[in-house]
This record gives sequence, structure tokens and C-alpha cells, in this order.
Amino acid sequence: MTRLPALLIAALVMLLAGTAVALSVSADWIGIVVMMIAGLVAIGVMATNQLMPVAEPAVTMVSGDDRPLEDQPRFAAFIDAISVPLLLVKDARVMIANNAARGLLGDFITGVDVRSAVRHPAAADRLANLDRTDPATIATPIDLIGIGGPGARWEMRTMLLEDGSCLVALTDHSGRDAIERMRADFVANASHELRTPLAAILGFVETLSDPAAGGDAEVRQRFLGVIDKEARRMQQLVEDLLSMSRIEASKSQAPTERLEWGALIRQVVAELTAAGDKRAADVRMELGPAAPILADPAQMSQLLHNIIGNAMKYGRAGTPVTVRLGFVGGQMAELAVSDESEGIAPEHLPRLTERFYRVDSARSRSLGGTGLGLAIVKHVVERHRGRLDIDSVVGVGTTVKVRLPLITD
Repeated sequence: MTRLPALLIAALVMLLAGTAVALSVSADWIGIVVMMIAGLVAIGVMATNQLMPVAEPAVTMVSGDDRPLEDQPRFAAFIDAISVPLLLVKDARVMIANNAARGLLGDFITGVDVRSAVRHPAAADRLANLDRTDPATIATPIDLIGIGGPGARWEMRTMLLEDGSCLVALTDHSGRDAIERMRADFVANASHELRTPLAAILGFVETLSDPAAGGDAEVRQRFLGVIDKEARRMQQLVEDLLSMSRIEASKSQAPTERLEWGALIRQVVAELTAAGDKRAADVRMELGPAAPILADPAQMSQLLHNIIGNAMKYGRAGTPVTVRLGFVGGQMAELAVSDESEGIAPEHLPRLTERFYRVDSARSRSLGGTGLGLAIVKHVVERHRGRLDIDSVVGVGTTVKVRLPLITD
């Protein structure tokens, strides 16, 4: 018995599922390749069956009868195995919905009118009027905003089958859109952060070019000091952006160099003291026994500079900055840096590691912050397979904790 009708249906399902999966990674050429491979496989198998009949397998998608697809349990089982939400629509009703589709739209959708199942005007209109829709239009995808949750974005693709039914595939584009928004926000924020010091530099250079202002030695020195400060701020921002890029590029590569964390902490505190920061004298170290970890020394040094530097900047003058190194559960080394400061309100804590997020923008800029310090710390911790926690009490102070796995051998 030939299996040509079953394989035609399988080819259609694979073509549509392949398209949906490919589009979920936002690469159209991949979709074309996936569809071509799926189509070629199905056509090759069909040609083989026509030339050389084979025995009916133990499990098939259809049984060789002429029943409609919605009456064939094996077809429903076939699409249930596909992770992409799939619907079989016929006469404006949902005849079959796979597990993924029911999870997205609800268990009630099987057998109901498509306008109740897919509550989106454009999608409902398409599926309810398949017989009056131009075939070229049916192949055009439809964006579904808000399906499955607020802000979610799905894409619906449809394909007509020979029996008049329609196979519907839904692809989740929410993650891709979120990444695009993050990238756009990052570019906008970086541009703003660079524009601010640049405007100050250009303004003071223009003022100094005026003989009346530039001829006054005191004014000239004061303006040159501002230019130097803003230029260094721009330099620090560019360096932080480059650091962020390097850390993100290496996140998939676990560090392999053995490092004694306590020795590095002492070195960083010595560097801060040598730099002439008056607050370095307020740093108190409480370091336990040796804490060997696998780490990238340069990235770990940057992490320590950022965390201890923040505590020095935002803590009250003359109050201690406590740096503790201990152990948790015998398998993790824990660094805790505490300050005595105004503290941070609870609503700000979840966003502190976002790029360019500041609780007090004016104060942060006046202290030379770029808004990237804790974002860099977060990425360094993730690359080292560790954990970052930030606790704060308004009016008391803030504690930043970093846990990293110890070398146990």
C-alpha cells in the first residue's frame, strides 16, 4: 500500500514547523535551508515508496484511510511531539491543537471557533475567512501582540492543506524583541553618557578660545581642570564599555587560572591606597584562611576595584568600609564588602546591575561613576560561575556579596 498521502501531509507539517523554528532564531536564510531539507527528505522518501513498496511500519501518522486529519489520532500525536504551537483549523474551528498551543492559548481551544481561540482581530479574520482569502495572502505572517501575556509578541504563519484545512504555526518572538529593545536602549544610553562630557569639553574649549577669558591664568587653569576631568570621564566610560564587551565575549569560557583571592584583595586595597584616595584609609580587611579559586586575574581585579571603590565613594566620609572574606558550606568562598551610607531603597535593588542604571544620576556623575560598574561585576561573577547578592538598609548602609566556588582538590 502506498503512503504517498501521509508523506505529503508530513512534508507540509515539516515545512511549516521548519519555517517557524528558523524564524524563532531570526535568520531567514536558515528558514529557507530548513524548508528545503524537510521538503527534499519527504520527496526522496515518497519517490522511494513509489519505486519500491515497503511494509507498513508499526507506528504511522495516518493509517492509509481517507478519514480527515482531525479524525486521525496519530496525526494529533505527531504534532504533539513538536514544541512549536500548532493548530489544525477547518471551517473556522480549531480541530486539533498540540500541547504547546494549548499551553499558550488554553485547554479549551479544541473544537471552538477560531475567534474565541485566537483572540487577535487580524489572526481571527484570516482563519475565519480562509475560503475567501487570496492564497498569496495566506502565506503572509501576522504579528500577534499580547498573546500569551502582556508585551509578548508571537508570529502566526498559515499553510493550506489539500483537504481545505489550514495548519497554523505560532513562533515566539518576545525574546528577540526584548534583545532588540535592550540593544537600542544601550546605544541610546551610551550616546547620552558620551555626549554629556563631550559637550562640557567643547564648551570650555570654546570659552578658552576667547582672548578675554583665555588670557586670565586663573580662569584658564580652572577650565582646563574641568576639561581634564570630563576627558578622563569619557576615557573611563570607553574603557568600561570595552571591558563589558570583552567579558561578554568570554562568558562561555570558564576561567582556568588558580588564584588566591585573599592575596588579590590585599593587592587591590594597596593600589587604592597608592592612588591617593583618602577613603582608602577607612578600608578594614577581615580575611580568613587562603581562598583558592579558578579565576581570570584581570577580571577579578576589576570586580574588586568596582565593589570596594563603590563602597568608598558612596559611604559616609570617615566611616569604615569593611572587606570580609570567608567560606560558605565548605565549597564556596564569600567576599562581603560593607559600607555605612544612605543605603538604597528596595525598589532600586533589582536594577542595580543594569547598564547605566543609577539611583541618583547627578551624584553618581559628580563622583565619576559611569553607570557600568555593577553591570561589569555581574558579568564577571557569571563568567566565574558564582553568585552576586546586594543587600541594603536605607539610612544604614549597603553590603555586596560575591560567592565563587573554591578549588577543593
